Amino acid sequence: MKFTVVITTYNRLEFLKRAIASALEQTIPCEVVIADDCSLDDTQSYVEGLQQQLWQGGDSRLVYHRSVTNMGHAAMVNAGVERSSGDWIKFLDDDDYLAANCLEEMAKAIALRPQAVIASCVAAQVNENEEELSRTDELGPGVAFYVPQADIHYGMLMEFLPFGTPVQVACSRDAFLQTGGWDSNLNTNCDDIDSWIRIAQFGDAIFLNQCLAYRTIWTGACNQKFSFFQRLDTNILMKEKIYALVNAKHHGNIPTLKDTRNYLRLHWTLVAIRTRNISHVRKIINTSILSLQAWKLLIIANLVRRSHCRNLHLRKVVLID
Repeated sequence: MKFTVVITTYNRLEFLKRAIASALEQTIPCEVVIADDCSLDDTQSYVEGLQQQLWQGGDSRLVYHRSVTNMGHAAMVNAGVERSSGDWIKFLDDDDYLAANCLEEMAKAIALRPQAVIASCVAAQVNENEEELSRTDELGPGVAFYVPQADIHYGMLMEFLPFGTPVQVACSRDAFLQTGGWDSNLNTNCDDIDSWIRIAQFGDAIFLNQCLAYRTIWTGACNQKFSFFQRLDTNILMKEKIYALVNAKHHGNIPTLKDTRNYLRLHWTLVAIRTRNISHVRKIINTSILSLQAWKLLIIANLVRRSHCRNLHLRKVVLID
């Protein structure tokens, strides 16, 4: 099994240096592809210089692709994967970085579940000084566990199985290519989640209850640029896509699509209230606030997050006794 770490970048050289180092310093060998979206800073000279330095030492792992025009995040992910040679792709944004044993631990889990096409791990959120702010939740039993393909979309719909952001996720290159890659129309607004939804059609999922990745929380992050209503609309779109893929065996246990939409509107209404954004509250509030089923789904989702209980028949993959 060979991993390729695909690092997308645009005008963030100081962050990029850290991301590249974290990939090159993995405890197992891997290829590292830099997909540069026509950066205007010194990214090109730095990466090409590092590439030359590595070549002189007999190390050809670093691959550099520079777009001739600014194409956007999703297009750069696709370009990076196209130039990769690994069996598995580890996604990495330029402002994030990996624990040194990230790929080794993922490789161990994948070897125990060759039907898997997507894997996710716990990530720490850090500030610009690399001080830890929080961590994503652990899921399910053991150090690592797998979810059969037939259960994945049900778990995503009911919010038992959040795969997380690119720094947490790796996937089979073949499965990625079968989906046609990331959708540029989403413009970094859930383009990653949209991809996980489609990749999960082709095999099982693995979750590792180990903190193997670090996501930087800062004002320049791409997800800061989307409006409240863009995020709401895209959130609803993602749920609709997941809903269409839920395996038939779970159809008797899922809410209606209408109730799912009402739950999301209720959730975002409460977000607006919590952030004291009255103008958003006035625009979003509708009959969803009166839907008992929406409130029930909201309560269940909150209980699940707090208890870390996942209402799935998950089979444990033992990595460490």
